[in-house]
Amino acid sequence: MSSPSGPSGAASPETPTPSWLLTAEPAMCQCGPAGRRRGSFVERTLTGGADLMRQVMFSEETAARPGLLQRVDPRAKIVAMLVLLVATAYVRNLPTLAVVYAAVLALAAASRLSIRALVTRVWLFVPLFTLVAVLPATLSVVTHGRVVLTLWTWHGRPQGFTAQGLTSAALVVGRVGVSVSLVSLLTLTTTWVRLLAALRGIGVPRMFVLVVGMAYRYVFTLLGAVSDMYESRKARTLGSVRHDGSSRRFVAASAGALLGRAGHLSEEVHQAMVARGYRGNARALQAPRFRAVDAGFVAAAVACAAVTLWGDALLGR
Repeated sequence: MSSPSGPSGAASPETPTPSWLLTAEPAMCQCGPAGRRRGSFVERTLTGGADLMRQVMFSEETAARPGLLQRVDPRAKIVAMLVLLVATAYVRNLPTLAVVYAAVLALAAASRLSIRALVTRVWLFVPLFTLVAVLPATLSVVTHGRVVLTLWTWHGRPQGFTAQGLTSAALVVGRVGVSVSLVSLLTLTTTWVRLLAALRGIGVPRMFVLVVGMAYRYVFTLLGAVSDMYESRKARTLGSVRHDGSSRRFVAASAGALLGRAGHLSEEVHQAMVARGYRGNARALQAPRFRAVDAGFVAAAVACAAVTLWGDALLGR
């Protein structure tokens, strides 16, 4: 009987594949001090592109579920969401925003969407960007009022976060969160083709629909081209990758080649679409039909917006 492969990595008769091919190679893992993998910025960009593709596939999957919003005509959903977005922009009290957000979550549950995924998708990014914009307004030097958290003193007077500033910042963040949640409901329950057709159906200019549709389709072509270029370079690179001047020259040359390829390919794609009868109008396989249920959905959205503004006005007295 033959002995198993030794330290040299030779293959045994029972296992024709060398052992060093069956095990992970530590030299390829660029790990930080905390043990977390940290690839190059190009690799992180490609990973982000893959995450984008997965999110799009997830949206297509949720749009095919037999939920409440999935049964509504996309044109009715767009009009209803616009009405609710305008009403949300005029809300001036936090309890009203909380009630509206609870209604949005209930609508997501009725549409068979994951509440956890929706909340994570919205609130993972909204506080990060919105709070940075409204953070100066929470300070007493911008918004005067009662200081609740002192940071420094100026001529014997405490300066810091004010109650009025914090309330205003929370109101802005709440409005943005509810608005993004409404838009997420629309995109998660409507396929992209039907959404473009609905935009054209409610009177959105043809050029706008054409540009948005081409950008949506072309972003995946660009991601595929960038991924192919990066993988081909990795396949032809021996040893560890150096982040020096040669890497920066490669990135610059790849960006220039990608821009030239993108321009040439976009012309070919547009000419192919025009040759097949495309005139800027998005067409779905199933012709949209505006039914009485869709009109009732729009009427219910208008009524909810009116009740929201009326209740918010009463709460503000």
